[in-house]
Parts: sequence; structure tokens; C-alpha cells
Amino acid sequence: MIDKFDGEYRWASNFHPHRIFYHGGWCDTSEHAYQIEKTLIEEEREMIRRASTPGKAKRLGSKVTLRADWDDVKITVMLSVNAIKYRDPELRAKLLATGNQLLVEGNTWGDTFWGVCDGVGENWLGRILMFLRDEIRNEIKAEDDRRPSEE
Repeated sequence: MIDKFDGEYRWASNFHPHRIFYHGGWCDTSEHAYQIEKTLIEEEREMIRRASTPGKAKRLGSKVTLRADWDDVKITVMLSVNAIKYRDPELRAKLLATGNQLLVEGNTWGDTFWGVCDGVGENWLGRILMFLRDEIRNEIKAEDDRRPSEE
């Protein structure tokens, strides 16, 4: 089991510095991209996009005009953002290298929705990463199945 996205597994964190192109522009981290989706007001989105750190992007995201459907779409948004992040071949390889290990976004800041704190939590980020890992495996298998045999 991987029980926190730190140290050797820091790359799995949304705070890991890795630029992605999202919603018409570059974001320094997947956290920036996720926070952008909390609002439909373009000025607030750009303010988050320009945040100098993922922590600042998160704090700005907590102050924006929250879109009415946020609770209904936030898991789908996190999945979409991470699907883009893991198109990167290096990150894709790291995710695949986790094998069948349980991925848990363990934390000490009390996030029991996206992660697990003190043994309690829904671990949605971990679930999303395991889902993406399975999807990548399925894509690789489908590509292999389409290759002509060498016989």
C-alpha cells in the first residue's frame, strides 16, 4: 500500500509541480486546474491560474463564487484533471509502476473526502488514480491486441 503522496510518491499529489494545459491555458499543477473549475467567473479562474503555488491556488479556490453544481461535478473534474496529468509518459510510467498497490492520499490536515486522515476517509483521489491506472493498462492491452502477430 502507498499511504501518502509524499517523498518517493510526491508525483501523485495534486501539489506536484507539473504543468498541464487546461481550460484554455497552462496551469502549474493539477491543483490549479481543479480549483479553476470551482467557479464559472473567468476573472476568478484567471486569478487561480496565476497563483504562484498550489497552496495559494487552493486558498483562492475556497474564496471564489462557487458554481451551483460543484458538489455534483467535483469528482468528475478531479478525474478529468488527472487524466490530463497522466498523459505525460513519465508520470504514466510511475503510476503503472505502483502495480496493484492500494493508493491512499493519507494526510494530516483532515481531508477525509479526497484522502484519509487518522484512518478515516473516502480517499477519492486515491480511487481516481487507481481507476486511471486501470484505464491506462486497458489502453496498453488494446494497443497490444491490435498489433499484428510476428508469426
